[in-house]
Amino acid sequence: MQGSAITSVSIRIDSTTLHGDLVEPRSDKKGLVIFAHGSGSSRLSPRNRYVAEVLQDSGFGTLLFDLLTENEDENYETRFDIDLLTKRLEDATNWVKNNINERVLRVGYFGASTGAAAALRAAADLGQNEVCAVVSRGGRPDMAGSHLARVNVPTLLIVGGDDEEVLELNRSALALIASKKKKLIVVPHATHLFEEPGTLAQVAKHASNWFEEYL
Repeated sequence: MQGSAITSVSIRIDSTTLHGDLVEPRSDKKGLVIFAHGSGSSRLSPRNRYVAEVLQDSGFGTLLFDLLTENEDENYETRFDIDLLTKRLEDATNWVKNNINERVLRVGYFGASTGAAAALRAAADLGQNEVCAVVSRGGRPDMAGSHLARVNVPTLLIVGGDDEEVLELNRSALALIASKKKKLIVVPHATHLFEEPGTLAQVAKHASNWFEEYL
């Protein structure tokens, strides 16, 4: 993979400062993907960073940032506070719109685990004018609750074939998502973290193809 110029950024949200790693799109034909990590993870997640590098190689911009501070992430209840995670993601999206080069007009979300619920809620709240596509990896879209009925952006759910409980939750959530452009992809023989050889590469490929089409 080619190396991309990474800029460390600080995003001020209310009285909290969140840290992130930003790579801008290579051209005005590409959008920027904001990563929403799951509980107990961070912008340093090797799985999300791998997917981000694949997207960067395709010319997309990426923003990996911490939805929670270190102290907040030590609190079990805060980790699963979807309302808080959603607000942070929405505020980070506004930060991108106001602080990144004006040519970054199209934004997508890549969410993992609980981060996927926040991504879907934020997409429902902000609408298609602000968010163009969502991809979930091993996500918990069920935790987005009633917001699923207001998700009108193209949505791709990726789940491991051996992650049986989460797979069933995703199948149920897919039926509730309002968008006509929605899809569930099952990666054979993959468990929740896609640690099996070649499975994460499949996730990255599917995500890249989805964003190529809709972002």
